[in-house]
Amino acid sequence: MRSQTTSNILMIRPVNFGFNQETAESNAFQNVAFGKQHQNNAQTVALKEFDEMVEQLHKSGVNVMVIDDTETPHTPDSIFPNNWISFHANGTVITYPMQAKNRRLERRGDIIQQIGEQFYINRRIDLSDFESENKFLEGTGSLVLDRKFKIAYACLSPRTSEEVLKEFSVQMNYEIVAFNAMDGAGKQIYHTNVLMCIGDMFAVICLEAIPNLDERLMVRNSLEQSGKRVIEITLNQTNQFAGNMLEIKSKTGQKMLVMSSSAYDSLNPKQIDILDDYCTIHHFDLSMIEGNGGGSARCMMAEIHLLMK
Repeated sequence: MRSQTTSNILMIRPVNFGFNQETAESNAFQNVAFGKQHQNNAQTVALKEFDEMVEQLHKSGVNVMVIDDTETPHTPDSIFPNNWISFHANGTVITYPMQAKNRRLERRGDIIQQIGEQFYINRRIDLSDFESENKFLEGTGSLVLDRKFKIAYACLSPRTSEEVLKEFSVQMNYEIVAFNAMDGAGKQIYHTNVLMCIGDMFAVICLEAIPNLDERLMVRNSLEQSGKRVIEITLNQTNQFAGNMLEIKSKTGQKMLVMSSSAYDSLNPKQIDILDDYCTIHHFDLSMIEGNGGGSARCMMAEIHLLMK
């Protein structure tokens, strides 16, 4: 049986973290005023947040593979590797087409090579050629994967193209559940993983963000038919990154749900109680990373589902 969770995580330690103007148009979670206010200390504070999260994950028994970003080229969003690469239990590594030109520079062959020294890679799929057609699919930002049942959930946006979704489906034999999702201002939500998280036995999702009631029902039915307990969050909670969680596990098999403190603080006691039934919650202060980058804890972790050598 395929596993939904892994204890092996790739994280990229930032060297030039900051507000990325190239991504701000399609990412309403980026805070322009916050970015201007903190432009001089963004890297320093983000690095502290990053190192604290890595240290705590290590202490909790997670195998975190940390690779340093490089000074050049300038990649202010390199802290979010899950958008350009994904690793799968059948030995496949996929690299993805990215909308922002400076984010395309995050794709690094040396990182794949380092991972290949520790894990078995037997197949490479590179979808980045779609960039020449202005069609994008930003990894497990665009795709929220039910790895056990091979279902990929995706909200369509400027960063999530139906055509690239179809190619992913063909290459990986995944069923695609595509839908439209809007924020409170009526703008398309840029990445699926800010509004939903799929764990082993549960799914956290902002169904309120799916305006079409037929699509909303389709998504709920798909989750329930694959045995997931649906835990709904609100748009306000989504704005605090409550959808941007990831279930992982320790090397001894203990299930953990990783999120930011902002996300955790937005949850109500009932939601926390339900999640506690499935896994131990770990949350971290990621305020600088969230305010500048428009992404949170889940975006910082690329799960390595490859077999270890």
